[in-house]
Amino acid sequence: MEKLSLLNVGDCGTIDSFIKDDISIKLMEMGCVPGERICVEQIAPLGDPICISVAGYSLSLRLDEAESILIKLSN
Repeated sequence: MEKLSLLNVGDCGTIDSFIKDDISIKLMEMGCVPGERICVEQIAPLGDPICISVAGYSLSLRLDEAESILIKLSN
């Protein structure tokens, strides 16, 4: 498993779990639920924020938020 914050543009996988419980509720309300497919679409020039595709829409996350999401990578 990898942290979402460490992935590159084009990397995809499935959300496995969260590291920080305090932010996990906020992320789940935005569609980031375990078992959901997720892909990294864009990374800002300075690396923060990142844009992901999840639950059928694009979502921008700060790196500290993305760091708390663990992903099972897929091809």
